[in-house]
Amino acid sequence: METSSVMRIGVLTSSRADYGIYKPLLKALQEDTKFDLKIIAFGTHLSPFHGSTVDTIIADGFGVDYKVRSLLLNDDKNAVSTACALTSLKFADFWEQHTNEFDLVFCLGDRFEMFGAVSAGIPYHIKFAHIHGGETTLGAIDNIYRHAITLSSTLHFVSQEVFASRVAEIKGDNANIYVTGALSLDNLTNTQLLSKDEFEDKWNINLNIPTVLVTVHPETVAPEMNERHLTEILDALRFIAKEYQVVITMPNADTNGNIFRAGFYKLKSELYEKLHLIENFGTQSYFTCMFYSKILLGNTSSGIIEAASFKKYVINIGDRQKGRVAGGNVFHVPFDSQSIINTLKNISTLREYKGGNPYFKKGAAQTIISILKEFDSDKL
Repeated sequence: METSSVMRIGVLTSSRADYGIYKPLLKALQEDTKFDLKIIAFGTHLSPFHGSTVDTIIADGFGVDYKVRSLLLNDDKNAVSTACALTSLKFADFWEQHTNEFDLVFCLGDRFEMFGAVSAGIPYHIKFAHIHGGETTLGAIDNIYRHAITLSSTLHFVSQEVFASRVAEIKGDNANIYVTGALSLDNLTNTQLLSKDEFEDKWNINLNIPTVLVTVHPETVAPEMNERHLTEILDALRFIAKEYQVVITMPNADTNGNIFRAGFYKLKSELYEKLHLIENFGTQSYFTCMFYSKILLGNTSSGIIEAASFKKYVINIGDRQKGRVAGGNVFHVPFDSQSIINTLKNISTLREYKGGNPYFKKGAAQTIISILKEFDSDKL
């Protein structure tokens, strides 16, 4: 039922990753007088160690109405567990103070910080809208957090029908579940990519050189394997750097993530100008780098969800993304340097990827906006 009153919308954003996905929706909410948008930033957004990406939100023209600090820089199991608990504790106070300020609060994905913020809102009956529920990532503990967030939410915006079915199984009914496609893919039409010259002026990286774009996060289900995984990826990158320029976007704040950070910095000291380390590209520069790169390598969701729209082949390493639907552009390999190298050699002989992207549905942000307008906020 449509109502003429303004709907007060909160958006929980904890990292560069979820913010990049949210951007089209934030823009649509900001421009529509039906909605009063408030952004709640926490997690790595507020960490100088991770690039203080809250500044990116502000630079993009959005207000950051609330900042909740709870991140710990250590990355062992106890630190991650403590950070999750601390986030919940901080948000217990936040929801106590701001419960009546929101008709609906968006949450996204599967991070432990997001789970902490959402779980603290349950006793306050906060109405959450969850984006990207129902997906499976068997190589990360995030899988558990995602499904818990689903159970805590009132509205569900999922990227594919199969994930809608899984959300229905988790919550026990099929009410308020909507298939919108992947929201981040709206950025493809809303973002003006940089030219190669503009990109080089900004990042001192020449994309005329054949480039492999790399993002590797730890596998948090088996953190004891991360040192061996690092050894394998470093061996592969040393070989790849003989023929390609390597651009690495640094890993998330996950269990043992600093193992990879330290390894990449050490590799930088070996390879110098052949290797570039980037803390935070932002959406425009990341998509620009993806567009001009030859191949993507790693275990990030962007390789599964976004790369197909750029017609890029992806070497997806290990089990972190295991369980997610992937297009024909994705090649799955273990954390084994020779398997990675062999797959790269094979891909280099292929013609440009011509297949589609299973996550694409045109206008995901506007679909969400239209659905929100059908609800009376009192009846969510």
